[in-house]
Amino acid sequence: MITYRRMTIDDVPQVHEIELKTFHTPWSYQSFVDEMTTNKCARYIVAEEDGKVLGYAGAWLIFDEGHITNIAVDEAYRGRGIGIGVTQALMQYAANMGVQYMTLEVRKSNVVAQNMYKKLHFIELGVRKRYYEDNGEDAYLYVCQTMPEIDSDFYEESEDEADEE
Repeated sequence: MITYRRMTIDDVPQVHEIELKTFHTPWSYQSFVDEMTTNKCARYIVAEEDGKVLGYAGAWLIFDEGHITNIAVDEAYRGRGIGIGVTQALMQYAANMGVQYMTLEVRKSNVVAQNMYKKLHFIELGVRKRYYEDNGEDAYLYVCQTMPEIDSDFYEESEDEADEE
């Protein structure tokens, strides 16, 4: 059974492995460590099954805005709804933190991702010309103002509580 939970520093090796296999210009291992340890705005969710990370989604949450930084699913597990599941879990987490809307950029050529975002009620706002450094491809800028209802049972551990475990 696939579960969705907040990413921890222990997940970085598996997340980075998926990142390397997914993106032309992957984030560095250290970038994920920094997201987990020093970026107070960063929140990441992993999809996990039997201790294996199958995918992840991350965002920077700043006041009422969430900006999705990256979403990826291990190639062997694509087509099982994990991408939409981990994105929905991230959006729920963001809503619980007070986020009113989320933004992201997506490659013009990434039709699979665009279709997923449309299912989640993202709409295209515009184009960022030559956004991607690796090949100069344009990106669509998407926004979603249809956030999930806040989960009244939501509780985010403070860093001190997480460190005590």
